[in-house]
Amino acid sequence: MKQRLVLNQSLQWKMNQSLYQSIEILQLTGMELYDYMKQVAEENPLIEEVQPIDKELISQFRKTDYSIDEMNTAELTLYDQLKSNLYVLDIKDKSLLPVIIFGIDSLNEDGYIDIAMEEWADYCKVELTTVKRALSYIQLLEPAGIGARDLTECIQLQLKQMNIDAPYISTLMSEDIALLAEENSYQISLNYEITEEKAQKLIESIKLCHPKPGKLLTPTKTEFIIPEASIYKEDTEWKISFFNWSSPAIQINNQYNNQDLKGEAASFVKKKRKEVEMLQQALDYRSSTLEKVIRIIVEKQLPFFETGPKMLKPLTLSELSAQLDLHISTISRAIRQKYVQTVHGVIPLKYFLQREVQKGAGVASIVIKHILKELINLEDKSRPLSDEKIKQLMEERYQIKIARRTIMKYRDELQIPSSVKRKGANNNEK
Repeated sequence: MKQRLVLNQSLQWKMNQSLYQSIEILQLTGMELYDYMKQVAEENPLIEEVQPIDKELISQFRKTDYSIDEMNTAELTLYDQLKSNLYVLDIKDKSLLPVIIFGIDSLNEDGYIDIAMEEWADYCKVELTTVKRALSYIQLLEPAGIGARDLTECIQLQLKQMNIDAPYISTLMSEDIALLAEENSYQISLNYEITEEKAQKLIESIKLCHPKPGKLLTPTKTEFIIPEASIYKEDTEWKISFFNWSSPAIQINNQYNNQDLKGEAASFVKKKRKEVEMLQQALDYRSSTLEKVIRIIVEKQLPFFETGPKMLKPLTLSELSAQLDLHISTISRAIRQKYVQTVHGVIPLKYFLQREVQKGAGVASIVIKHILKELINLEDKSRPLSDEKIKQLMEERYQIKIARRTIMKYRDELQIPSSVKRKGANNNEK
């Protein structure tokens, strides 16, 4: 048991020494990145200075609200986010829902099932086969790896999403984990009768797996809402300008280059130089990934930048993933807690990812909410608009065809009372 624990730790360290740092840095906001860099600089004498940030410029962004996103759902816990995404699953047996929800509530913060399957079945008073079906649905949710029972299954789920077929991964993780830690593609290819190229691809794919997928959904609160970049129009062209805190520059102390170091001193400097190189690679990866994502968002949501919220288009992580040839989890990490400054205010990148109100409609749900709120704000208070009337106005004025129940659903989400209650409230005020 002890040997396996050591090997698991070795694998995680080896797999993630460079990639995990890239993943961690990719998720950081500009301010979090600056703080992280300062901490690294304190531990590495080769880093002479981290580019200072413009505190005066930051002060203008010191606010904790932004009007354009006030209609978006408030930040949810890991459990709330997973439950709210159950609609994407085609669950025909509705009696299975309580079992699925119990399973979601039984996840730990890392996203792993924290209860024995038999215990889960006992609590829900169902057969073990029912619990297994419920688990299979949970494991279809994003991010990949959610609902795993151990690290091996977590990696298997993520490899499956990457379309990596490796039926031997369980054996590889349990019996030949040292080969993964050493990235020994040659021996893996021999042991599992695959080509060395396929073995190397498998190793690289495992490096992309997140060992704690639940952390990708853990909400964090920020004191400052500070944009990574400014999106503005110059002449007829839309441009993106990144603020200096989005990608801090590091100044290297070169005095060690001219010293004839030996033994432990030479090894120490070599190690610290390697850390600097890995750090720079991680910074470059963060910058390039974030820029790619923002550029495609500007391209896809150009009508929004030109006109405003009513022109926001449906856009999903899957679409961005296909367009950029990046993994969905990479994009999800890149936009986490990231904001951009626009002519319409400081806006979170996740705001630009909106689901379609109904398949084929070509209208983002947030647009419906925006129009709905506007119509009700402008209504005759003595004769409030019914849901049916709002439905008709949307079709007449905006050529948007949606069901009355959808109007009712979004009105409830916006916490707007029905027309009867609005009229009653208006009469009481008189």
